[in-house]
Amino acid sequence: MSLEKDHLFQEYYGDKIVLYGLGTETQKALLSFRDYFEIIGLLDSFQESGELYGKEIVSLPRAIDGGVKLIVVVARPGSCKAIAQKIGDVCREHEIALMDIRGKNLLERKRVTYDFTGINGGTKEELYRKIARADVVSFDLFDTLVMREVLSSADIAELTDAALREKGVDISDFTALRLGAEKRLSKYTAPTLEELYADIKRSIPEISLSPAKLAGLEWETDYKTIVPRRAVCEIFDYCIGQGKRVYIVTDTYYCLERIEAVLKKCNISGYTGIYVSCEYGAGKRQGLFDRLKETEGNRKYLHIGDDEAADIETASGVGMDTFRVYSGEELLDTVGNMGMEPYMDGLTERLKIGMLTAKLFNDPFRFDAEKRKIELRNAYDIGYLLCAPIIADFVLWFRERVRHYEIPNIWFCARDGYLLQKLYRILDDTKDSVYFMTSRMAAIRAGVMDEGDITYVDGMKYSGTTEENLKSRFGLEAEHMEDVHEKASGLLRYKDSILEKAVCERENYKQYISTLRIEAGTIAFFDFVAKGTTQMYVQKLAGRSLKGLYFLQLEPEFMSDKGLEIEPFYGADEMETSRIYDNYYILETILTAPHPGVCGFDNSGRPRFAEETRTERDIICFSQAQEGIIDYFQRYLELLPEDMRKESKELDEVILGLFANLEIQDDDFLSLVVEDPFFNRMTGIKELIR
Repeated sequence: MSLEKDHLFQEYYGDKIVLYGLGTETQKALLSFRDYFEIIGLLDSFQESGELYGKEIVSLPRAIDGGVKLIVVVARPGSCKAIAQKIGDVCREHEIALMDIRGKNLLERKRVTYDFTGINGGTKEELYRKIARADVVSFDLFDTLVMREVLSSADIAELTDAALREKGVDISDFTALRLGAEKRLSKYTAPTLEELYADIKRSIPEISLSPAKLAGLEWETDYKTIVPRRAVCEIFDYCIGQGKRVYIVTDTYYCLERIEAVLKKCNISGYTGIYVSCEYGAGKRQGLFDRLKETEGNRKYLHIGDDEAADIETASGVGMDTFRVYSGEELLDTVGNMGMEPYMDGLTERLKIGMLTAKLFNDPFRFDAEKRKIELRNAYDIGYLLCAPIIADFVLWFRERVRHYEIPNIWFCARDGYLLQKLYRILDDTKDSVYFMTSRMAAIRAGVMDEGDITYVDGMKYSGTTEENLKSRFGLEAEHMEDVHEKASGLLRYKDSILEKAVCERENYKQYISTLRIEAGTIAFFDFVAKGTTQMYVQKLAGRSLKGLYFLQLEPEFMSDKGLEIEPFYGADEMETSRIYDNYYILETILTAPHPGVCGFDNSGRPRFAEETRTERDIICFSQAQEGIIDYFQRYLELLPEDMRKESKELDEVILGLFANLEIQDDDFLSLVVEDPFFNRMTGIKELIR
C-alpha cells in the first residue's frame, strides 16, 4: 500500500505506533510504514516477547507504557473484529486509536439496525454478468460456499478444547496454543492440521494423544458445524450448467480428502478441480492462484470469495476478475450485530449467535432486495431463530433443578407442556415423565371446596358478566338454576351449584390421577407462566407434594400464603431488569398442543375437551414453529458439549425481542391469536410484536 497516495493514517504521521499481527502481511506493512511512523514493536494475541522482521514483539502494557498512539491491525476482517473485542476497552481507556490495515476505525461502535441500508456490495445480477465473461470460475470454500454454525472459526478451537476435556485430556491454554501454532506455521507455508498439532506436541510432549488423534478430533468437531450457503451453491451449479470450468481454491489445513468430505456433505459436486493450500504448501497469497493459472493457461478468470485480502486483492493481483460475497459474520456486523454484541464473550453465547447467523445470513444476496429488510419468511424460522434459544435454556434449567432436588416424578401440564415434554425427552430419555392433562378450568372445577375457594376464583377478574364467568369457568348455566343466593355478589350467588358439581368433577379427576404411574416422593410440576392456581388445586386432588418449576411466576406475593412450593426460571429479582414480560405471550402462543383445552374428566378418568377455537391453519402454523424449536434444540445439544452449556438469558431476550424489529412475512403466523379463555381475553399476535 502507498501511504502517500491513500493517506489512511495521515493524522498519525510521526507518532509512535505498533502493528498487531505477525503474518507475512505485517512484513509488507512494515516496509510501507517505516518512513512515516516510529514503529516501537509488534503485537500478537499469542506471543508477547521475541523478535520478528527486525522488530521487537511487545505486550500491550509495554506498548501503552511506550506512549503508542495508534495500533494498526494487520488481519482479515473477522480477526480484526475479535481483536477489537479483546483490546478495544483498553484502547479507549488509554486514548489509543485502533484501526485495521485498510484504515477502518475498529473502536467505532456500529449503529444497531435491522436492514441492509448500510451495506454496498455486488448484486446477483452483476455476478451473472461477470460469470458470462469468464472461461474459468473459482470459488473460495469457507464462508463462501459453506459456513460454520459458530460466530468465528476460532470458536472451533474452543469446542475442540471442550471435546478434549470430555475425553479426560486437559491441556492448559489449549485455544491459545492451537491458534498460535496456526499463526506461527502459516507465515511462510500452508501447514496441515497434523503439522499444527505436531508443533503443539513438541511444546507439550506430555500430551497423551498423537498429532493425528488431536487433528482427527478437531476435524470431527468442525465437520459437525459446517453447512452449505445455498444461494452461493446455486451460483456454483449455474456456472457448471453454463459450461464453465469450475474450481474450488481454499486456504485450509484440511487435506484434500477432508475437503471432499465437506463438499459431499453439502451436496457440492461437478467441479473441475480443487486447489487446497496445504496440499501445495502454499496459500492464496503464496501463489496458489498461480497454480490454477498454470493449469488452465491463457483464459478469462473469475474468482468468487469473501476475504477482501486473500480472495479479492490477491486474485486481482494475478490478473483475475473478482466478485466478493459477504460472509455471514460480516453481514451480522453491518447491522451492528442486532444488539447482540455485548453478549459475545462466552462460547455458549457465540454458538447461539453463530447458529442464528448461519440461518438468517446464509444467503449473501439478501441485501439485493429493494426493501433491504431482514426477513423471517415462515413459522419454522420464527421458532428456530427467535424462540428456541430461550426455551432451550429453560429446558436445561428444568432438568438441572429436577436433578438437584432428586425429584422422581415429572408432570408436564397440558397444553404448555406438550412441546416441553418432547424437548425434555430429547435431553434425557432415561427419565419417564407424564403429560398431565389439566387446565385452570379443570383444576378449579374439581378443586373448589368452599366459599373461600369461590371467592379466590372470582377475584381473578373475568372480562364479562358474572353469568358468562359462571359458564366459562364452571360450565354452569345461570338461567337453569333455582337455588340462587340473591343477596350474595359475584359467583357466590351460585355457590351451591358450583360446590355440588365440584364433588362429581373431583371424583372424576381423582380417577384420572389414579391411572398415572407415580413413584414415591415429590412431583416436579411444570407450568409455563402462572400464578400457581392450577398447582394449588391439583396438589389437593393428588394428595401429593408438588414442586412447581415454572418459566415465570406471576404475582408471587399473592400466592405466598397458599402452601405452594414454586421455583421460577425467572426469579422475582430479575423482573425489574428483564424484558421477558414484553414477549412471553408470544411464547405461550407457540407452546401449546394441537388438541383443545381440557375442561374436566368423565367417570372413567378420560379427559373432556373444550370446543376447539383455533383453525387448522393455526395449528399447522404453530406446529411448524415447534418443529423449528425441536430442530434447534437437537442441533444445539449436538454442537455444544454439556459442560459448556450455560444460561444466557440476556442474549436470549435480545433474540426474542427481534420479533419487534424483523419483518415477519408469514401471514398465518401474523393471524394467530393469543387465547386466554379463563379471563376471556383474545389478543392478536400482531398487537404483541408491533
